[in-house]
Amino acid sequence: MSSPVPSPMVSLLTRSRESTRSLSLSSLAQRNAALEAVAREIEARGSDILKANRLDQEAAQRAGMSTPLLDRLILDETRLRKMLQSLREVIELPDPLGTSRELGTRPNGLRIQRRRIPLGVLAIIYEARPNVTVEASSLAIKSGNAIVLRGGKEALLSNHALSAAVRSGLEKSGLPIDCVQLIEDTDRERVTELLGAVGYVDLAIPRGGPELMKMVDAYARVPVIRHGLGITHLFLDASANATMASDIVFNSKVQQPGVCNALETLLVHRSLLTTELWRPLAERLVTQGNVELRVDEEVAQSLRSHRILHRAAQDDDWDTEFMALTLAVRTVGSLDEALNQIAAHGSHHTASIVTEDSAHAERFLQSVDAACVLWNASTRFNDGNELGLGAEIGISTTKMHAFGPMGLNELTAEKFVVYGAGQVRS
Repeated sequence: MSSPVPSPMVSLLTRSRESTRSLSLSSLAQRNAALEAVAREIEARGSDILKANRLDQEAAQRAGMSTPLLDRLILDETRLRKMLQSLREVIELPDPLGTSRELGTRPNGLRIQRRRIPLGVLAIIYEARPNVTVEASSLAIKSGNAIVLRGGKEALLSNHALSAAVRSGLEKSGLPIDCVQLIEDTDRERVTELLGAVGYVDLAIPRGGPELMKMVDAYARVPVIRHGLGITHLFLDASANATMASDIVFNSKVQQPGVCNALETLLVHRSLLTTELWRPLAERLVTQGNVELRVDEEVAQSLRSHRILHRAAQDDDWDTEFMALTLAVRTVGSLDEALNQIAAHGSHHTASIVTEDSAHAERFLQSVDAACVLWNASTRFNDGNELGLGAEIGISTTKMHAFGPMGLNELTAEKFVVYGAGQVRS
């Protein structure tokens, strides 16, 4: 091994690497049985998991965590059931390993295939959301990868309880328990060690804000797929249906404002500011959704005439992931202006258009450089579970080698398999 990683981390990562040998050779039936055993352990320990989470919540409240971020931390009976449902959906998904893709036979008789294999040891760095502990573990197990979990200090007790349940399920099923390991030391030095663990970590997946991404830029020596900022846009085109626009915008912003696919910047076609679409929508956001609108001068004029509360937008609002009940609103005069705004200020995460003009919609879907683009649908659908992946380990905002929600296939690679009959190269 070539990376100067401190010995405690070396021991943990070495156990992860060793666990991949038997895990990668396990059958689909063995991996699914392990995931079912994990689900049963989570069910059996449900009250202890929720108790641990309540302690994390109390500590977060004392520390002054914002309401939207606190919402990401919370586990309750409903969310625990949803976690288990997602886990069992992963069980039902096809095996990502061992499938072969025929590339044909060469003139010399060699038969060429590509065959899916695990990536190896994954490291995921995340904050606040304890459900990631189970989602990431389930996807790693199903795809034959070992995973090292490094959650934030705000969810430490929750993550400990959940990872203990996962490891217990693995032990009872006969798969190596060290294919899932939690780093409980929340010192940021552990993050830099993971990012520099060449020869131990095959892929790091950081999920977090600007400070974490600065660490990635400074210290990453292993391959990284970023789950970056969600500066999410929605464009209300001139032909947008009023009822549809109201429901989609409200859902995109208000349903769960502290997550990466929540709407942050709304672009409104200038022609809509004097119609019966805009005023009821703005009123709904402010009065029902308790949303603070940060707007340009044209939008401000339309809101003043109806006495709807708002604030003047500042230049940095167009580049901000608020993760709160705050929405930047900007006027555009055309589809081209909307596309230019998204290109200049988007984060390659999510963008949606609401329009009845199919030509505009198709141009938007083709032109916007984002991991998920939507037509007449909430931005909240950029989610692995909602898109049929069962769960996600993150939403890649880069394109090497995945773009968008990362499910089972994105946690595998393809190797060449060549069948010969004594051929030698001349």
